[in-house]
Amino acid sequence: MLGNFTYCNPTKLYFGKEALENLHGELKKYGQKVALVYGGGSIKKNGIYDAVTKILQEEGKDVVEIAGVMSNPTIHKLREGVETARKQGTEFILAVGGGSVIDYAKALSVSVHCDEDLWEKYFVKFEEPDCATLPVGTVLTMVGTGSEMNAGSVITYPEKKLKIGHVFADEKIMPRFSILNPVYTMTLPKYQMTAGIYDIFNHICEQYFSGTDDNTSDYLAEGLMRNVIEAGRKAVVNPEDYEARSNLMWDATWALNTLIAKGKTTDWMVHMLGQSVGGCTNTTHGMTLAAVSLPYYKFIMKDGLPKFVRFAKNVWNVDAAGKSDEQTAEEGLAKMKAWMQELGLVLHLKELGADETMLDDLVNGTLILQGGYRILTKEEIRTIFRQAM
Repeated sequence: MLGNFTYCNPTKLYFGKEALENLHGELKKYGQKVALVYGGGSIKKNGIYDAVTKILQEEGKDVVEIAGVMSNPTIHKLREGVETARKQGTEFILAVGGGSVIDYAKALSVSVHCDEDLWEKYFVKFEEPDCATLPVGTVLTMVGTGSEMNAGSVITYPEKKLKIGHVFADEKIMPRFSILNPVYTMTLPKYQMTAGIYDIFNHICEQYFSGTDDNTSDYLAEGLMRNVIEAGRKAVVNPEDYEARSNLMWDATWALNTLIAKGKTTDWMVHMLGQSVGGCTNTTHGMTLAAVSLPYYKFIMKDGLPKFVRFAKNVWNVDAAGKSDEQTAEEGLAKMKAWMQELGLVLHLKELGADETMLDDLVNGTLILQGGYRILTKEEIRTIFRQAM
């Protein structure tokens, strides 16, 4: 394990088929005026909206709805929500939806009482809030992002073709509680489900493919990856497999609640590449990651060869006997590709509407991070995007 670190995660989780009943007790802890944040209306079709609003009514809350949060929430939608929340005097935010809705709720939390330009402060300068923030609670309906137990928020500025994530430093930005009922995820279309499965897997990869020390976090990551692989296969065959869906929901939460990043450097370049694609094409997050990850990992494989060999053996059960390290590592990535194909994931950017004319925007929209096995140059990023086409 590397360095010194502090671990604190204050989000309280309620898990299982009866988890929503705990919303009664949680609502009693917060203010009278609640902003109910949700997306395009699917929760009204599957009954979740009725169940949640019934509890809000029973607890006597004054509710204003901020609906229509899109899959890549925009700065314009954030500003609209801020205006609504200010007019109501919102004291608490309840997000009902997937990662985009929860990301949006956290951005709203730090923005309602902020007098500065929200995009410039939080997504350009990456400053922390110096104003009062609002508590957030969540009812999760789609797994993948892990936003239900972390302080991250991703917002898109369509005109600038930028999609930027800010992981806030203060633990108070994390949801105070999250309600996780696997049944709520079963009505998702297959495309969204598989995109979420890959988002989970790649979150783990981003923290795994870095460092050279013998680290407890890597052993935890390998266990999570193996479970995502197996549960993902089962969920694709039978989307109503409760065991598979519950495992995926729990995997998603632990993949990105900061636990497996402790004592490590981390490499988030696949997300930087994928978010740039999202900023240019407005496509589903998990699919953008799927399209760029294999070209990226092949590009850096030799720089982190021992970890890629370990990945092949411990996650994909590759038999290394009689093979060079490079052959073993390549076989691991080949098995990963086969699994991605089995799930029906997008493997090329052209499937998402990207083409060579977007290369400049894709490269310029990619933040270059340190922490991985290689610090990319702009030209290397261009090469990876070309290979991903």
